[in-house]
Amino acid sequence: MYQTISPDDLKARLATATAPILVDVRQPEEHADEHIPGSILIPLGEIPERIDELEPYRGQDIVLYCRSGNRSAQACMYLAANGFDNLFNLHGGMLTW
Repeated sequence: MYQTISPDDLKARLATATAPILVDVRQPEEHADEHIPGSILIPLGEIPERIDELEPYRGQDIVLYCRSGNRSAQACMYLAANGFDNLFNLHGGMLTW
């Protein structure tokens, strides 16, 4: 399964040596408008065909985010069903970031 992480907790985690991997599951135009620096863009609809890009991060904390948290929750569920753990959904997405 996955956990939820608050924007404040994520900001604190990003300032550590063991910062999580960030995955933006929005569309490219949304990412271009605003995104969390250092995030990987993999739109939700492309997750199944691009899951191999996340293999190097298996076992590390991965935070997924979107505009509000709905698409990223779907991505978390998909990745969890495919054996990924240490998954976090950014609570409220970019709306709360």
